[in-house]
Amino acid sequence: MKALTTCLLASVAALTAMPADARPQWTPVEAKAWYAKQPWLVGSNYAPANAINQLEMWQAETWDPARIDHELGLAEGIGMNTMRVFLHDQLWQQDAEGFRKRIDQFLTIAAKHRIKPLFVLFDSCWDPNPVLGPQRPPIPGVHNSGWVQSPGLPALRDPAQEPRLKAYVQGVVGAFAKDDRVLGWDLWNEPDNGADQYKGQEGKQPLVLALLTKVYGWARDVDPTQPLTSGVWQHDDWKTESALTPMEKLQLGQSDVISFHDYNWPEKFQDRVNQLKVYGRPILCTEYMARGNGSTFDGSLPIGKRENVAMMNWGFVDGRTQTRLPWDSWKKPYTQDEPTIWFHEVFRNDGTPYRQAETDLIRSLAKAPKGVVPAKK
Repeated sequence: MKALTTCLLASVAALTAMPADARPQWTPVEAKAWYAKQPWLVGSNYAPANAINQLEMWQAETWDPARIDHELGLAEGIGMNTMRVFLHDQLWQQDAEGFRKRIDQFLTIAAKHRIKPLFVLFDSCWDPNPVLGPQRPPIPGVHNSGWVQSPGLPALRDPAQEPRLKAYVQGVVGAFAKDDRVLGWDLWNEPDNGADQYKGQEGKQPLVLALLTKVYGWARDVDPTQPLTSGVWQHDDWKTESALTPMEKLQLGQSDVISFHDYNWPEKFQDRVNQLKVYGRPILCTEYMARGNGSTFDGSLPIGKRENVAMMNWGFVDGRTQTRLPWDSWKKPYTQDEPTIWFHEVFRNDGTPYRQAETDLIRSLAKAPKGVVPAKK
């Protein structure tokens, strides 16, 4: 098994080699040393309840630090210590200095609540045509109806945009490369996601693969003290080299720490964790918890605690993203009746827990020593 593991790691690294002048990928020993200094990481994917997407969260006209302060206070109150937070390239293009200042302000608020965010630079999910300015209202009864990709498909298809995207990566990561308020950098969310709800995206994945390869190098060039990652998410075999897609080879071969998404039953979650152990690096689950799909706090969170896997569920406070609604709302909007159970989210809009037992579980696991799941009372 050890020989197989060594061969797999060497093969993946060879296929995804970075330019010679880029910062080296952390060794497994370096990655584990960084992880050992962290508490057991538990948190959510975060956008304030009054933002439909990344643009509405961060643009100056809709930036709401008071709301963020209130909501991160809710997170601190249940023991959360990290948040996965999405940025956007057009925000840097629009007003680089203003965007940098708002990120700094966000970090100040987060640090007040003892929370270290994992920032996401790019995203292949949902609307491929992001537009700055006022965002459209949510589509009634539809899950995540206003989320936008970064970069948008027009920029992805235009080679002339590459210097701008490089400036964004190096500007943001470089500004906070030595800032211990930042947990790390998630370079691209689900880069091989086809966002099939939207048509006209032919040829997207090869462009993303080529650009993400460069993004790893661009980020390493500014020598961040925080780890780089991009999460695998859709296939069933991550430990066999021949089963990996080119995108997965890049992600698993170049990330300082391994990250993944899982919205399945706990048995599947455990299997995916076991597969990723072959890489010998810290493991972060950067998306999970879809109640109607079998992925719950009760089922997956204790496994993450026992295995010392960082855990970040999708959704925090119910709001304009409407991700309390299930994925199938794209086909059958919930305009008259609410779903039987909420799909995502931890808190209602008024700040009360959706399920008190869930927030109690999060708090209990967060307080316990690493690797220890407290006995149920």
